[in-house]
Amino acid sequence: MKIFNGRKVAEKILLDLKKRITKEKIRPKLAVILVGDNKASKLYIKLKRKAGRRIGVNLLLYKFSERTNEEEIVRKIKDLNKDELINGIIVQLPLPKKFNQDRIVGTIDLLKDVDGFLKNSGSSPVLPSAIFTIIKSAVKSLKKKKILALTNSDIFGLTLKDFLAQKGIKIKYFLRTSPAVKSNLRSADVVISVCGVSGLIKGELVKKGVILIDAGFPADVDRESVKNKASFLTPTPGGVGPLTVALLLKNVYLAAKKHGKRS
Repeated sequence: MKIFNGRKVAEKILLDLKKRITKEKIRPKLAVILVGDNKASKLYIKLKRKAGRRIGVNLLLYKFSERTNEEEIVRKIKDLNKDELINGIIVQLPLPKKFNQDRIVGTIDLLKDVDGFLKNSGSSPVLPSAIFTIIKSAVKSLKKKKILALTNSDIFGLTLKDFLAQKGIKIKYFLRTSPAVKSNLRSADVVISVCGVSGLIKGELVKKGVILIDAGFPADVDRESVKNKASFLTPTPGGVGPLTVALLLKNVYLAAKKHGKRS
């Protein structure tokens, strides 16, 4: 079973970005909205800040308590939309349940939506872009390959499906709670999982030689039970995560180059 080295692929992207940013003398700035005290969210932000510092992208963190009024968060995003020195804005997900995620994320200016969440965003969607990169690395020929995605929401499922269709890759997606998941899993050549449910995909549910792209946190794939069946696996950590950080920072750089201010 081949293990995808996301850190190695990400490093190439980051080194290229560092050269470009230094040569072009720009100072990209990313604003991150954090609501609540989620430990995983704090870790992700730490990784983004560390990578950003290495290549010259400045991360500005705006923290809000879980008790904060939603209007206060929306106002802050609107202020950041107007700030010409801010090139990209992201809302670190998940948000605490009481908040309207669609409304808060939807407040971000399309030109500053560097996560690529919004329809008609100025940036390519980060996670689908990472998944596309991995598919191209793992599969020599997509002809007659059945590609299946498991997601927690129709919104992401449709976003992924549409994005890959634009790249010439057809997939089917299912919500992880769908009764059709098990029967379809067993015949899939490529499985993409973005659910964050530990041990969701076990060896007994997949075919011999399957390619597993695990974008869940915690890992969706039970690595021990698939090791003798899968031909390819993205590990957690070290797989999809580092690549998404690198592609996010690439979007911030591109936004700064197109619409930002030079130092």
